[in-house]
Amino acid sequence: MAGKKRSKQRGSRRDILITSALPYANGPIHLGHLVEYVQADIWARFQRLRGHRCLYVCADDAHGTPIMLRAQEEGIEPEQLIARFHREHLADFQDFAVRFDNYHSTHSPENRALVEDIYRRLQENGHILRRTIRQAYDPVREMFLPDRFIRGLCPKCRTPDQYGDHCESCGATYNAAELLEPVSVLSGQPPVERESEHYFFDLPAFEPMLRQWVGGGRLQPETAHKLEEWFATGLEAWDISRDAPYFGFRIPGAKDKYFYVWMDAPVGYLASLRNLCEREGLDFDAFLRPGGDTELYHFIGKDIMYFHGLFWPAVLRGSGLRLPDSLFVHGFLTVNGHKMSKSRGTFITARAYLEHLDPEYLRYYFAYRLDAGTGDIDLNLEDFSQRINSDLVGKVVNIASRCARLLADGFAGQTTAELADEALFREGAEAAEPIAAAYEGREYGQAMRRVMRFADSVNRYIDRRRPWQLAKENPTDPELQRICSMGINCFRQLAIYLKPVLPALAERAEEFLAVPPLRWQDAAQPLPAQRLRPFRPLLRRVRPQDAAAMLAVAAGPEETPAKAPAPERPEAPAAPRPAQAADRPSPSPETPTIDIQAFARLDLRVARIVEAERVDGADKLLRLQLDLGDGQRTVLAGIRRAYEPESLPGKMVIVVANLAPRRMRFGVSEGMILAAGDGQEIFLLSPDAGAQPGMKVR
Repeated sequence: MAGKKRSKQRGSRRDILITSALPYANGPIHLGHLVEYVQADIWARFQRLRGHRCLYVCADDAHGTPIMLRAQEEGIEPEQLIARFHREHLADFQDFAVRFDNYHSTHSPENRALVEDIYRRLQENGHILRRTIRQAYDPVREMFLPDRFIRGLCPKCRTPDQYGDHCESCGATYNAAELLEPVSVLSGQPPVERESEHYFFDLPAFEPMLRQWVGGGRLQPETAHKLEEWFATGLEAWDISRDAPYFGFRIPGAKDKYFYVWMDAPVGYLASLRNLCEREGLDFDAFLRPGGDTELYHFIGKDIMYFHGLFWPAVLRGSGLRLPDSLFVHGFLTVNGHKMSKSRGTFITARAYLEHLDPEYLRYYFAYRLDAGTGDIDLNLEDFSQRINSDLVGKVVNIASRCARLLADGFAGQTTAELADEALFREGAEAAEPIAAAYEGREYGQAMRRVMRFADSVNRYIDRRRPWQLAKENPTDPELQRICSMGINCFRQLAIYLKPVLPALAERAEEFLAVPPLRWQDAAQPLPAQRLRPFRPLLRRVRPQDAAAMLAVAAGPEETPAKAPAPERPEAPAAPRPAQAADRPSPSPETPTIDIQAFARLDLRVARIVEAERVDGADKLLRLQLDLGDGQRTVLAGIRRAYEPESLPGKMVIVVANLAPRRMRFGVSEGMILAAGDGQEIFLLSPDAGAQPGMKVR
């Protein structure tokens, strides 16, 4: 359905609504959050750049017991707490150039009206059940405990210290009553059980519809597969009520019962949209009417697939509203190979980053690492610095810097309309559609690599024509003007293609080029002859001390690292027991052995080569982008004399996946591909046909 709708509207103006998961109004925005908001913002900016109307709305998730308790601890009202975090969140998003059309709150009159209306519709349609349940009660704090305020052993895998609703280790979801050896997070005491009447949404009644929705080809394959696992275990009625005391909206007609936060939080998307529509005079109902021409997409993390993939579509269908066209699910962020952690000094808030580094650096790095899958991405700070300095400063900005200076010195900044190399400009213009297709499919990494390949072509052209040499001989040589004007034209194309990712850089480029806001279609037409404005630095290089200072803030005063922490290396193999005559023959001294335990520590996996490119300044290396099934990695491989990079994309290889990242002169390599050779020739080792990325080599 979603694919057909896009096909129908191709070439015409689309009306798109996108949302991101609502940040909880109980803590700061951190870099893990920003993976989602930057990803969604890039997609929205791309759609607008192509001429479509794309509304991007979000809100603070402002209800629940944790907010109530924190406000009590601080001696303030919950409304004061959520107002403070609303200001902080909005400031962080604005500074990272995440441009919402509306950023609202679930604690709003629009949300109250909408959740009550949806509840009424569900009730009238027979989808609300009432049951008396036994639930955990803290006798010390005298309150019923939300699932997240109970911890214990997972009933599925027995991992300790897990939440009362799901296990972070095995991913299982369950009822808090199933948790083993539970304790209250508030008092540390085992909870007791008490009876209470609760309200449930009849989710199992929607299983046929949900199976069709999940299996209809609208979702990422890995998302659909995960959702189908819940069908296999059986859907259960969803508890949408909570007992007083609770900070939220009261359920109409019920005494001391409140809507559970997961009932009113997704409705918050619609509330934010309604607030925007009322302010801007837009047709709110047009976005919710089943069978309409609008499109609706939710960007979410893989940890909340259940709510958005099953509960939310069923609630929408049960209340007579349209379903989302798709869910765009992403993975988690690791820093230097590890989960974000305060103890490791890798829990980095948005504000800590902003105090030391340009937000556009992170936007580009996330884009370079993101694809349409649900795999995790890693913020490797060494690779981060190298990528920004090499791609943005060394390739893109360098084109404008070199050409602008020579044009200013010899021609008062005046460009010529004549193209010195029409084939090069055509290469840039023809890149528009492949790059657009990658953006549309959220294959941002592909888009960035395609942009940088064109930047490489432009730099090779400039290096070949050597304008600085012409300037020494005759600074007003017309050929010099044509060469530098060519470089400026290509820089403008690059700025257009990077504009969804780097809006601030694009704005500075527009100022320098003396042009109105760049549009996607402008890449097909060269600049007319005109005078450039004085060139000012568009972006500075990343300095190692900036990243180190950011990590120092993240670690705190007692855990300040002396340098950016490197990923932990695999445990060193145990020394093999010396061979005895009774055991086996002594090995040749040229072929030392390892035991089976040491060999088993190698994580050998199948990978697909996604991209391959030459490494400037390196005679033997190729930079490979590998798909390992759960994400992508960059590997520097010394195979350049045996393979042309153009022949490698799509080839399956074997990679050592648990090799610690290695810093090399030309960047960071995140693994090793296996090859055979005799010193003269090199042959990549490949699995048989049918092997898929991520498979373990056994």
